[in-house]
Parts: sequence; C-alpha cells; structure tokens
Amino acid sequence: MDNAPLTKTAAQMVAEARTRIDEVETADLIAQLTDPDVIVVDIRDIRERQRSGFIPGSVHAPRGMIEFWVDPDSPYFKPVFGQADKRYVFHCASGWRSALTVATLQDMGFAAAHLREGFSTWEAQGGPVEFPQPRD
Repeated sequence: MDNAPLTKTAAQMVAEARTRIDEVETADLIAQLTDPDVIVVDIRDIRERQRSGFIPGSVHAPRGMIEFWVDPDSPYFKPVFGQADKRYVFHCASGWRSALTVATLQDMGFAAAHLREGFSTWEAQGGPVEFPQPRD
C-alpha cells in the first residue's frame, strides 16, 4: 500500500503554529527562571534530558502525554497544570515540537508559550543546566 503525498509538511505545521502562539526568547526565559509564577515544561524524551541535561526546576512532561496531563477531566491529569495563576513555557530541543504542542494546548483552551529556539541555545546563552542523578 503506497502512502499518498502529504498535503502539509511538518515544517509547514510548525510555521503555522508559530504564527498564532507566544514565543519566548532564550535570554528572556533565563531572566524569568527565578520567577515563581513561571513554570518551564520540558517535553523532550527522557533520554534527551539524560544526555543533554535540563533546565533546573523544569517539569518533565513527555510530548505523548501532554494533552492528557493538562486536562482536568482526564484520568492522567497532573495538578501542576491546574494552576491558573502560573505562566507555562514549554520547550523541546529546537522549538518544533514545543510549537506544535503549544498550538494544540491553545486549541484546548490552555494558555501557554514556548521557548522559540528550544534547549539548543540555552546553555550557550548562559542558562543553567542540571543533569539527572545516576541511579545505583
């Protein structure tokens, strides 16, 4: 069975998402890192976090579960996402997955922004990085 040609590429989807979501620059998020009203959400795979490190204090929410974790009616809801007075900034490695994620969450009525360049420029711009503790 042959697949029909795509009617929209992944890059087109990201570009469309970026026209309608809030994008945060790396330097701006670094400056907001100590703000208790900002919650940084890392949607990268656990192996990416282990290999590259993560933003201190960030919440890890795997991309495949995020719609369920933010939905209070879902059996998978996580209370960290039920704080109406917080600003959520999602990130991935390069900003593609997080752009699509935030567009989807926005469609659900969940307000969020994303880190425009992702984790790729975080450390180079002076952002702190932590690594998971090795397991015994």
